[in-house]
Amino acid sequence: MSAEAYLEQVNALVARIESTQLPAIREAAQRMAESIAVGRAVHLFGSGHSVIPVLDIFPRYGSFVGFHPIMDPRLMWFNVVGPGGARELLWLERQEGYIAQVLLSYHLDPRDTMLIFSHGGLNAAPVEMALAAKEQGLTVVAVTSLANHRASAATHSSGKRLADVADIAIDNCVDPEDAAVQIEGRREKVAALSTVAAVTISMALVAEVARELAARDVSFPTFVSPNVPGVDPEHNKWVFQEYTAFIRQLGDPTG
Repeated sequence: MSAEAYLEQVNALVARIESTQLPAIREAAQRMAESIAVGRAVHLFGSGHSVIPVLDIFPRYGSFVGFHPIMDPRLMWFNVVGPGGARELLWLERQEGYIAQVLLSYHLDPRDTMLIFSHGGLNAAPVEMALAAKEQGLTVVAVTSLANHRASAATHSSGKRLADVADIAIDNCVDPEDAAVQIEGRREKVAALSTVAAVTISMALVAEVARELAARDVSFPTFVSPNVPGVDPEHNKWVFQEYTAFIRQLGDPTG
């Protein structure tokens, strides 16, 4: 019954997010829409497995120009051991000072919003991204475990955890342990919940930002699946062109 146990917890998790986090999601979406409406960006950041919602928000079918992923391959694993391995990543994301190097390739503006994903909310990478964004006047939105925030002391030298820095903290409603299913005869639980929570919240934000932009009569070039009947074969090529123009106007060296 382990599969059923996991799916039951997923259903309960989504229900908790819906019943408790919609006000924070709507507030965050309003700030994000304000950034996009004036031609600026919603920057996206996560390290480790928290890069998954960043990858899923943009570019993907059903999302749109205005979201700007900040991804560093050193903070993502693409191997288990050896070059690009998880051990190296886990060490680096805890080291203070690295995010300042990452941000040399990006230009942050006070009109921007920074959306940061981190289940634990303690590692140097998400905390320093939030601190840098706040220092430059951005609105900072965090998706994190507030249960872990309440249970854990800060490990960063600033004395801050991610939710301490954020203007808006969206609770992923997941326990600090993250793994959720107990297997008989085993001490360790399996099957984590935080990625389901993060992607659920991220897609809710995408939907709500789109609603806000439409209400303001702001255009948002959207990736559309080629499986949708009647889609212009050149549509997504146009979206890539719009994104290229968008990142150039942000003033990033990478653009």
